Amino acid sequence: MSKQTRRKFTSEFKAQVALEAIKNQYTLAELSKKFDVSGVVISKWKREFLDNMSTVFEKDQSNKKEDGPDTDQLYSQIGKLKVENDFLKKSCKKLGI
Repeated sequence: MSKQTRRKFTSEFKAQVALEAIKNQYTLAELSKKFDVSGVVISKWKREFLDNMSTVFEKDQSNKKEDGPDTDQLYSQIGKLKVENDFLKKSCKKLGI
């Protein structure tokens, strides 16, 4: 007996399913069968899509942040360089340089 893991869906797939649900061309049961997703989940994605639909046209800071450098990576590199610098300073003191 194997342990079943939770499925993860991409945002593109969620948007596609939510859009199909909004079109009302198929019933919830038909969509559930077509996409192999629970009807409750489809309803939740549809509600989220309708609630957040207006943010598509807003220019917010998250888009600008993605274009810039990765700050976590830069802070990590700074930390490594500080450690190396401190090590070299101590080594120079021991050698009398």
